[in-house]
Amino acid sequence: MESVSPTRSGTLTTVTETKRRRIDRIQDEDFLVDLAAIPIDELRARRSMCDDLDVELSYYRRMLHGRMDLLAFEMRRRAGEEQQTLLEALPRILSEGGYSAVPGLPERAVPIEVPDIPSPGRRIVDRALDGDFLARLPSMEDDELRDTQAFLSEVEIEVSTQRRIVYSKLDRLQTELTRRYREGLADPGELLNKA
Repeated sequence: MESVSPTRSGTLTTVTETKRRRIDRIQDEDFLVDLAAIPIDELRARRSMCDDLDVELSYYRRMLHGRMDLLAFEMRRRAGEEQQTLLEALPRILSEGGYSAVPGLPERAVPIEVPDIPSPGRRIVDRALDGDFLARLPSMEDDELRDTQAFLSEVEIEVSTQRRIVYSKLDRLQTELTRRYREGLADPGELLNKA
């Protein structure tokens, strides 16, 4: 199905389909141009895309934070600040978490299920969430620990930046939908009839 968006002149055009990633489509300068002219179904579809990507990025951040917490523990253990082994401390590390919310990002309920995420590929987040991290952690050299810590921090910053962008677009789409419902330009009952 083709996705449409208004151009600056107000006529509808195809959103660049050569941009495969949702983040690229959301960041496209035409994604929110002339919101009032975007058909209601397309507006809802864009909001849904933003919401799905926000959930995915939130999941990636939680996974990155878990790895960062484990890595920080291992560094403290090697410095003599922790007495337990990584395996013994694992439940405590994962339940406490050491990373607070990033300013500007909304707190959200943690979904119980893993979101529908793309298969691992060549993205930087895929490399950061490599499956054998926990098994390799105790045997990593100190330099590798520091390099991994820096890498995970960089990836977390990138994911958080993307999530901020997605959330700001999601907020604007939701505001436009609310305006249409409030002004009687769209019928929220249509959603019930489609279910």
